[in-house]
Amino acid sequence: MWLICTFRGSVAQVLALEVGETVQILEKCEGETRIFPASYVHLKKAVVTNRGPHETAVPLEDPTLTEVSSTLQEWALLWKQLYVKHKVDLFYKVRHVMMELIDLRRQLLSGHLTQDQSRDVKRHVTVRLDWGNEHLGLDLVPRKEFDMVDEDHISVSDLYKMETRRRETETTVPVPHHLLVNLKSFTYNSIGEDTDIFFSLYDLREAKTISERFLVRLNKNGAPRNPEKVERLCALFTDLSNKDMKRDLYIVSHVIRTGRMLLNDSEKGPPLVQYRRPYGCAVLAMSDVLQTIAELKEEKDFVLKVYTCNNENEWYQIHENIIRKSSTKYTVPSTSYGLIISLQLLRGDVDQVRRENPLIFSRGVSVTRKLGFPDVIMPGDVRNDLYLTLERGDFERGGKSVQKNIEVTVYVLYADGEILKDCISLGSGEPQVPEHRSFVLYHNNSPRWSEVIKLPIPIDRFRGSHLRFEFRHCSTKDKGEKKLFGFSLHSSDEGGWNHCDENTTFSNHALYLGLPCCKEDFNSCPSIPSSLIFQRSTKENFWISTQLSSTKLTQNGTQLTGDRPIHLVISPSFLQDILDTLFSILDDNTDKYGPLVFQSLVFIINLLRDSKYYHFRPVMDTYIQKHFAGALAYKELIRCLKWYMDRSAEVVRQDHIQEAMRALEYLFKFIIQSRILYSRATCGMEEEQFRTSVQELFQSIRFVLSLDSRNSETLIFTQAALLNSFPAIFDELLQMFTVQEVAEFVRGTLGSMPSTVHMGQSMDVVKLQSIARTVDSRLFSFPESRRILLPVVLHHIHLHLRQQKELLICSGILSSIFSIIKSSSMVTHRHTHRHMKTASLLPRDRLSCLHPVSCWQGEYVSCLLSLLRQMTDVHFQHLMENFQSKEELKEFFLKVLSVFRNLMKLSIFPRDWNVMRLLTSNIILTTAQYLSPALHKNFTEAEFDFKVWNSYFSLSVLYINQPSLQLESLSPAKRNKVLDKYGDMRVMMTYELFSMWQKLGENKIHFIPGMIGPFLGVTLVPQVEVRNIMIPIFHDMMDWEQRKNGNFKQVEAELIDKLDSLVSEGKGDENYRELFGLLLLEKIEQETWRETGVSFVTSVTRLMERLLDYRDCMKGDETENKKIGYTVNLLNFYKSEINKEEMYIRYIHKLCDMHLQAENYTAAFTLLLYWELLNWEEKLLKEFLHYPTQTEWSRKEALSRKVIHYFNKGKCWEFGVPLCRDLAFQYESLYDYQSLSWIRKMEAAYYDNIMEQQRLEPEFFRVGFYGRKFPFFLRNKEFVCRGHDYERLEAFQQRMLGEFPQAIAMQHPNQPDEAILQCDSQYLQIYAVTPVPDSVGVLQMDRVPDRIKSFYRVNNVRRYRYDRPFHKGPKDRDNEFKSLWIERTTLILTHPLPGISRWFEVQKRELVEVSPLENAVSVVENKNQELRTLISQYQHKQLQGNINLLSMTLNGVIDAAVNGGIARYQEAFFDKEYITSHPEDTEKITQLKDLMQEQVRPRQHRRPRARGGSGRTREAGAPRDASPPQEADRSVPHDEEQPLSSENHKGEGSSHWSSQWTSHLPLVLPVVLPLVLPVDLPLVLPVVLPVDLPVVLPVVLPLVLPVVLPLVLPVDLPLVLPVDLPLVLPVVLKVVLPLVLLVDLPLVLPVVLKVVLPLVLLVDLPVVLPVDLPVVLPVDLPVVLLVVIDPVARQYSHISICPPVSRHHPSICF
Repeated sequence: MWLICTFRGSVAQVLALEVGETVQILEKCEGETRIFPASYVHLKKAVVTNRGPHETAVPLEDPTLTEVSSTLQEWALLWKQLYVKHKVDLFYKVRHVMMELIDLRRQLLSGHLTQDQSRDVKRHVTVRLDWGNEHLGLDLVPRKEFDMVDEDHISVSDLYKMETRRRETETTVPVPHHLLVNLKSFTYNSIGEDTDIFFSLYDLREAKTISERFLVRLNKNGAPRNPEKVERLCALFTDLSNKDMKRDLYIVSHVIRTGRMLLNDSEKGPPLVQYRRPYGCAVLAMSDVLQTIAELKEEKDFVLKVYTCNNENEWYQIHENIIRKSSTKYTVPSTSYGLIISLQLLRGDVDQVRRENPLIFSRGVSVTRKLGFPDVIMPGDVRNDLYLTLERGDFERGGKSVQKNIEVTVYVLYADGEILKDCISLGSGEPQVPEHRSFVLYHNNSPRWSEVIKLPIPIDRFRGSHLRFEFRHCSTKDKGEKKLFGFSLHSSDEGGWNHCDENTTFSNHALYLGLPCCKEDFNSCPSIPSSLIFQRSTKENFWISTQLSSTKLTQNGTQLTGDRPIHLVISPSFLQDILDTLFSILDDNTDKYGPLVFQSLVFIINLLRDSKYYHFRPVMDTYIQKHFAGALAYKELIRCLKWYMDRSAEVVRQDHIQEAMRALEYLFKFIIQSRILYSRATCGMEEEQFRTSVQELFQSIRFVLSLDSRNSETLIFTQAALLNSFPAIFDELLQMFTVQEVAEFVRGTLGSMPSTVHMGQSMDVVKLQSIARTVDSRLFSFPESRRILLPVVLHHIHLHLRQQKELLICSGILSSIFSIIKSSSMVTHRHTHRHMKTASLLPRDRLSCLHPVSCWQGEYVSCLLSLLRQMTDVHFQHLMENFQSKEELKEFFLKVLSVFRNLMKLSIFPRDWNVMRLLTSNIILTTAQYLSPALHKNFTEAEFDFKVWNSYFSLSVLYINQPSLQLESLSPAKRNKVLDKYGDMRVMMTYELFSMWQKLGENKIHFIPGMIGPFLGVTLVPQVEVRNIMIPIFHDMMDWEQRKNGNFKQVEAELIDKLDSLVSEGKGDENYRELFGLLLLEKIEQETWRETGVSFVTSVTRLMERLLDYRDCMKGDETENKKIGYTVNLLNFYKSEINKEEMYIRYIHKLCDMHLQAENYTAAFTLLLYWELLNWEEKLLKEFLHYPTQTEWSRKEALSRKVIHYFNKGKCWEFGVPLCRDLAFQYESLYDYQSLSWIRKMEAAYYDNIMEQQRLEPEFFRVGFYGRKFPFFLRNKEFVCRGHDYERLEAFQQRMLGEFPQAIAMQHPNQPDEAILQCDSQYLQIYAVTPVPDSVGVLQMDRVPDRIKSFYRVNNVRRYRYDRPFHKGPKDRDNEFKSLWIERTTLILTHPLPGISRWFEVQKRELVEVSPLENAVSVVENKNQELRTLISQYQHKQLQGNINLLSMTLNGVIDAAVNGGIARYQEAFFDKEYITSHPEDTEKITQLKDLMQEQVRPRQHRRPRARGGSGRTREAGAPRDASPPQEADRSVPHDEEQPLSSENHKGEGSSHWSSQWTSHLPLVLPVVLPLVLPVDLPLVLPVVLPVDLPVVLPVVLPLVLPVVLPLVLPVDLPLVLPVDLPLVLPVVLKVVLPLVLLVDLPLVLPVVLKVVLPLVLLVDLPVVLPVDLPVVLPVDLPVVLLVVIDPVARQYSHISICPPVSRHHPSICF
């Protein structure tokens, strides 16, 4: 049943069906319950094959229809993929072919085609099916007469030949080509006269026209003269061979106008006389358009420019001048228009083209033939064409002042003087005419026309006909008359002509026929009667040439000496007459004419051997069967033939003998047919004499073949001719003799040949070819004859195989033998047994022929497979018994198994020969099943042979893994087809392999560990049954090694090594991993070594899980981070869990390559892992990966240099310095000072880079991967990742969500619950963390530059911190700091960052709750350290000029805009009630007070003290927040962020700040004063402070100079300035300050004043200036300063001195 409509039912019990599917109906039920509607299907008759689980319903219809349907279904899926893969061109081509196939299938289904039409349609179907299969990468389908071949019904040899010959015929069979030329218009309309346009094909290389001419006649308006030819101006140039298409062909078009002599003639009105005058020529190179028109199936337009000739004397070669671009000899047209033609290339014979393109021929296309015969002449091809070329003439002026205008008129006349009507053709496309007038060349007495016309003279009028050429002078003065002045006769290369009067008539043809027409005739009769009116002129000549293409006539070479050689063709109608005449002569006078008739017959027979006349052989066969009547001829033919053979040893020249040998086939046809006729006439008389004569003839044949021809080349040719013709006589002999008799004749003849292969290479070839034709003959198909002939045939083959001579021919003979035996249904058991016994020598002695790849390899493979396929168990047993020793049997096994392995490894059969590959696999499987018992019997136990068994196992493994058997990769339809035909051959071979393994017994230990890898590859085949059979073998191996060695280390090591490589090749899956563990754990459970076995299996399954993840990541379009993560996970597993150093090193380098590809030069850390494994020793290391064979010292040195280079590119110079030192030590110990110098310079350069180059501090992020959808190494784990440069939390989060698009971002930092951990989803939890450096000592050193400290803050860090604020208990609304606790989480990683990856797993979590008091201590301590760091940076000039950072920090300390700053800490923790209620915090309260006092006391160089307590403080100098951004917002509620009110500055607060800044001013002024006063102090100070400087300075300078002078003059002052400082200081400050302050003072000063003046106002002035203010400044200073500062502050109010107060932590808001 065939589905005609897609069905989708809404009920659960229905069967969903797709259009085109086949459904087999087992039972039909009546009722409402339906599986599918009956109207949706079309019932078909079918038969069920292969009944069982894989049975198939095959419809009873034409196999071609079934194939088209199944193929279109298979193509449909692949066709859609073409569009997806952007193969648009192939997509549309396949669609076009699919539509054609549907249409052709419809035609076949219609049932209205004739047998010929049906065959033609099937041919088209198969061509398109094969084209589509090839372009879609599908399998080649073997066919026989358009139908698919069942490989079970033919031999392997036939199948191989079928596919080979098919490929050869696709490329070598010549197909005739035909060129369709269609003239669409002639747009060059400036002529205004009628025109004749001639088209022809011209070969430039040979400088000749190869086709007839196609003529188009147009009127002066450019339209056809014949109205019926409108849109029918087309011609088909036929029979162009492949050789013709490779010529340098051109389409040449000559334009001849008909009208006035000159175009610029001034006469008006129509001309009195019309002249044919040359006008122009156009050419088109076929090489330019051939490829275009060959690809199209429709006509393609082209424009041909028409060029005019500058000199009419060059007209005959104008086309050559145009082709060669001799531009001086022609005129280029003024426009680009000309002849518009369309071209189309057609293929196939003319009848086929006519059937396929009926529309073309319905337009009245003109068939234009080649000038010669085509490559193949068919018997029905009747042709009688004489081509005449008017070459040139040479004429006298004849008393004229100017040269003549000569016109030639051609007539064809019969012997009686009658002009033959319609015997002149100017070209195809126009009717034939009785006369032809040539074109006229103006004023030219030596015209050259080169004009070709065809003369299709009837065969009955050809003899006696003659040509008459009349020459006229076309005068332009005498009323345009054409005056006759001479004529010529016949056709000649160099003919003469006769002078005559212009009034001469030719009514009496006898007057001129007797005149000589050529020089030879004129020389033989020089005297011509003067009374004749015709006189011969010796100075005037006329040249013509002819070419005859006739199947009826031959051309007289002596008559036409200059012509081309003409093919001699025998007409079928003449052949019978000739043969009848010959045999009539033979019957009349045998003795006299017998040898002559024999020679004539041999000549005719050999003529038919020519390929041109091969198609006349059926004519000869028909004559022999139906018309031959020579009943007595056989006697003379036998006698002559025997006489020729007997003389072969005596005659030196044997050409006539060799000709007779070549004609042997038809001679025997005549002999046998003659004897049959005689026997019928005489009722079988003289039968015995006939048999005797035939036997004697065969004796002569044997005599010829037995002669030693090594010293006679002529005899070799005779023997070769005889051997070539000998097999052709068998069919004739079978008409008169029995099969056994003929076989005996043949055996004796073949046996008479020398049994040697040294007869000469050519003779060996001929001998084997004769044997091959004997095997292919009908005689060999009879079992009786094979029994007689097979020994002698195999004898000769064996001789050549043993000497490795002519192997290709021998393979062909064997192939034919196996094909015949397969197809024969009458083979007796005895014969088969004998044949197999003889042919079994092939695999034993000649299997080595199959090892090299050669042109004949496929032939021998097919022979071997044919032999093995036809052998049964009896034959194999007999074969095994024939071996004389175990060594011979071993050699046989090794060769057979080796050949089988080569069949699967080498590309003997093309990829698309899947049928051949499957059949080969089936034969190998069957053979292995036959050979297994013999292998077990002869090579196990005491005589165990490892080599044979290993070869067997290797073959089995290779067999199971061959690509052609992997059914999972096939389409469902093809998979079902293979299962239906052969089953799953992998499973069958696996059972065989397992059975043989079990029979090994204790010998299994010999294959450990060698077969572990191959067997592991078998278990990875995606077939459940194969895995179930093979996986337990590993338990067996573990058990046997445990018994022998007490452990299974070899199994463990080999299994892990091979597993890595096999999984990386794409083998294995998650199901295999689970099945592997399940089956082995079940087996191991009962063993004594269960514990170690379970541990091993668990490790392997875990490794497999990582390998699968790694492979899937590498194959997919994953990000570099994920690939690196997978690789690190696998690398760590190899090192830490299974300790596989080699695999560990391999993945180190894979990881390094990934880093370098991503331009991540932390690849240096990866290579350091390998570096650490090496020692500075001279141990020789073998070649490994890209490393050559070298010493361990050299390899470690090369690694060191590479690691140092990568650290330099990654700006990690601190990590590179120790390597430089280590390498320097090695160079120094070896006194390699050149390398030592280089490495020391490198180290110094690293120090410079550390101090000079700017490096960014990265951010760090904690990432949690929760959910079962994550890969194993990420699943439910947390990592810390080092961010990219400038990457903040939001960008990092987006990047991670991009890498895991299915993941959901968690919005809280809390640990996930169990439901999230076990769900089938992906959750990401991301927040920022702060590094906690381990190098605290470097960070606490005051004189260490901050650039160095900043590196150690964020590098080589394993601990990272995250603070989450929360309120324990009720929240204090007045002062939240009392209840604000910090949950501090410290994450400890497995490896420090940076490292081999940008992220590492969290190994340990430490959770600590920090009390409010401890948090306050930490905050104040961190702020103090921040101030020290900034001051240190300004002191060491690390921050020059710009003091914004300092001013912002100071502003945050002085005027905390949020939460009250330190005052809130005082309120919270210095309260008596708090101190009383928390006596345990007394020490911490004291510590907090000390820190606050330290903040206001001038302790510039004091180091921070170590703090105790449960919480960790922020590391010194780290300008970082103490909590992640998402949690920082919770530390201070928005509604509680209030700036300090003015009341905060009164009372107790005012005195506090005054006291504070009294202490701070000496600390601030050393930095501020050089910026505030960048002027000459003696000029400024008297204005500001109108006092006596000597009085004031002694008070100020002790405070200012200790800070300022070290910045200005970093030297020892007593040494440099041993003078009175008050006197020197103004000068120093005036010179130095402009150099120190490299900034724009007008911009800086207002900013500085805004910060400094409020400080001055808030301090105790007597401390700064210990003088009596009323005396020094008799003004109210606050009033003055406010007046001065207010305008400045207003002017620069847009400048933000202090940044917004940070909300990341309340502790920094003062």
